[in-house]
Amino acid sequence: MRSTLAFSLLSFWSISVDAYANPLTCTGVCTNAHDPALIRRDDGTYFRFSTGGKIAIHSAPSITGPWTYKGAAIPAGSKIDKAGKNDLWAPDVTKVGNTYYLYYSVSSFGSQDSAIGVATSTNLDVNSWADLGATGVASSSGKAYNAIDGNLLIDGSDYYMSFGSFWNDLYQVKMASPPIKVVSGSASSQIAYVPSGTHAQEAAFLYKYGSYYYLFFSVGSCCGYDANRPAAGAEYKIKVCRSSTATGNFVSLACFYTAGYD
Repeated sequence: MRSTLAFSLLSFWSISVDAYANPLTCTGVCTNAHDPALIRRDDGTYFRFSTGGKIAIHSAPSITGPWTYKGAAIPAGSKIDKAGKNDLWAPDVTKVGNTYYLYYSVSSFGSQDSAIGVATSTNLDVNSWADLGATGVASSSGKAYNAIDGNLLIDGSDYYMSFGSFWNDLYQVKMASPPIKVVSGSASSQIAYVPSGTHAQEAAFLYKYGSYYYLFFSVGSCCGYDANRPAAGAEYKIKVCRSSTATGNFVSLACFYTAGYD
């Protein structure tokens, strides 16, 4: 479940550790924004990609709006032949060179039969996306991870995909150049893990700031609040840990790490 935004992270560092920034006002279509991924095009136009509607696209002249629905990024559904190919989740959008890469998840709720796909565009607009299908990041019953919630990090000439949800939490794998496939023979390594409870880490977002790599992720009880409330401290929330390298070890009171490979 995507829950962090690339271009807004820099503002976090100006906030003291015991204070919170006031949320910005949103205008226009602001409710269709589950698992949002935001990016600003070179002409200043903002684009928001979100779960549902075969990856819904909204655009706005400002980060606060007014947001306008434009259509589906992948209107024909994914080429990946799995349950959920017409109900795509957790988009992540990154520009590499002159091309935008849209990563998305194909799965069904609670299932480990999952895969991360990719589509490309040169301008972000509706009807410009070419679905390339599978990236090679996939899972099935018995795997240590669930292959959803992909996020791409560009680290110099290297590309890393972070992903995962529940099971043994967050993993990472090296991507080829261009970043449409996993590097041949590359194994997925565990980058964060809560060893107790339901292992409820997901939605990795890896971001470099200064000399550190910051791993943001969602953790806690995410769903069913209409029926039951989680215990204090178990609420769904965003936490962060950091490392001096893109591949770990990530360290913080908010991050639990144990090494492992698939």
